[in-house]
Amino acid sequence: KMAGSSTPWIGSAYLFLQSTCKTIALPALYESSQKKPCVFKALKLALADCTGSVNGVDMLKVHCSHPHLIVQLKFCKRENCRQFLRSYREGALQKSLQSHLQLSLATTTVPLEVELKAGSEHLDKMLKDEDRCLECIYREKPDRLPDEEITELEECLKSLMLHQSTNNNVAGKDCSPLKSPAQPYPPQGSSLPTHLTFIFQGQQFDNRTITPDDHQKFAKSVSKKWKQVARSLQKSCRALRDPVIDNLALEYDREGLYEQAYQMLLRFIQSEGKRATIARLIAALEENGLVSLAEELLGLHASEDCS
Repeated sequence: KMAGSSTPWIGSAYLFLQSTCKTIALPALYESSQKKPCVFKALKLALADCTGSVNGVDMLKVHCSHPHLIVQLKFCKRENCRQFLRSYREGALQKSLQSHLQLSLATTTVPLEVELKAGSEHLDKMLKDEDRCLECIYREKPDRLPDEEITELEECLKSLMLHQSTNNNVAGKDCSPLKSPAQPYPPQGSSLPTHLTFIFQGQQFDNRTITPDDHQKFAKSVSKKWKQVARSLQKSCRALRDPVIDNLALEYDREGLYEQAYQMLLRFIQSEGKRATIARLIAALEENGLVSLAEELLGLHASEDCS
C-alpha cells in the first residue's frame, strides 16, 4: 500500500511546458511583470479543469528554464491525482492550457508540448499504467511550501474570481486585476519593501534575500557549527530535515566543512526561494552563538573567522 489509513496521501510531480511557436516563449512571458499574472491564471484554471476542483492540485513553484516553464505540483488526494493523470493522458490538460493561455494572453493560439516527471521518472512513458504513475508521484514528497510569489498570485486570483462572481461587468479576458497590489519582489540580494525589516543588536536592517556573497562568507566562516545552524533553520524549512543534514555531511565529507556548509545553505535557498531571507539566517546564527558571523554578514565589522 502506498499510504496507511491514517497517513494523508501526498505526492509531487513536475509539469514541463514549452511553446512550439517561435514567437511565444513561456519563460519570458512568466518573467514579465505584466504577463506573469496572465500565465498564472491560465495555469490555475487549466489545472482546475483537469482535476474538477480549484483545490485539486497545488502549485508550489514555477521555474523559468528556457525554453521550458516548469511547474512543481503537489497532490493531497489520490483521486485528484488520478483524475489529473487521466486528463493529462487524454490530452485534456494540454488543450485546456492552450485555450486558457490563448484567452489570458489575448493571442490567436499557443501550441504546447507537455512533459510530466516525478523525480527521475518520465511519466509520459508509463501513462497507461496509472497505478505505477501514482506510486512514482507518491514517492516524491514535496520539500517546500508554495513560493511567496505563488501565494500572492493565488490571493489575487481569488479576489478577482470573487469580484467577477458579484459583478458581471468585469471582463473575463482582462488579466490586469490579477496584478498584486504589493511591490514585486526584487532580484536576489536587493532590499525588500521598508516594512519588511528586522532588528539586530538594536539596529534595523532590510530583510533582503541571501546574496552569493553572504553564501560564501557563511560557508567560509561557520566551520563545524553548520549542522547546528541547519537544525535551527529546519524548524521552518522542511528541506532540511535531519536525514538531509546527515546525508549532506556524508556526501561532502571529503570536500570538507566549507562545501558541507555551502551545500546546506544552497539547499535552504533553493527550497525556500524568496523566503530565504537574511533575517532567518541571522536568527539561526544568533541561536547558536555565532554573533560575530552575523555581524560580518550585516557589514557591522571587518571580516573575521568564526570558530
